[in-house]
Amino acid sequence: MKPAISASRKIVELVMARKKTNLSDLNILLGVSGGVAAYKAVYLASKLTAAGATVNTAMTENACRLIGPKSFEAVTNSAVFTSLWSTTEEFGQPSHIKLIDWADIIVVAPATANIIGKIANGICDEILSTILCAGLSKPILLVPAMNENMWKNPAVQRNIKVITDMGIELIGPETGPLACGTEGIGRMSEPQDILERIEKIASKIKKREARNPKSETNSKS
Repeated sequence: MKPAISASRKIVELVMARKKTNLSDLNILLGVSGGVAAYKAVYLASKLTAAGATVNTAMTENACRLIGPKSFEAVTNSAVFTSLWSTTEEFGQPSHIKLIDWADIIVVAPATANIIGKIANGICDEILSTILCAGLSKPILLVPAMNENMWKNPAVQRNIKVITDMGIELIGPETGPLACGTEGIGRMSEPQDILERIEKIASKIKKREARNPKSETNSKS
């Protein structure tokens, strides 16, 4: 009997821990661009869902070449958007503009040099770049991941400055083994570190909502 009681206690503890998270009842829009580190985004989506957040995913065409949308559907039990032109009636979800309205936080992991350049220059030619172009009113967290030489490229660094001046937050990149087989800066931050940063952003949102309950009520009416 003791093992059963112990298992039951662990389940209760997990449920209680989920209720206490800053991510409970928050809507998170996870953007995935076409970097090799896209596989880490599945684990991140799983951790966000386990923490109590509702997660919808938007993927670029190149991201879909690296990992299947069904992987995100499986761990989030929510819609995956892969095109501006795809129909989503089967999910009962709104258009990409309404999806921005739905989101409390937008997270892009991995964020490639390409998607960073699109944000910095106002280019919106597929679903993720369009969401990011129209979604600056929401907290946005980018998780860069790319080759070291790409990260150090002056044009990329200029784009990084532009987007941070726009109020977009970054976490990483880290130094470590890269997909090309070398060591250097450009490695995507680990999902647990990303989760902790998202929790900090969520905490700020909830504090702001606590100070302005009327504006929050009106925004959801």
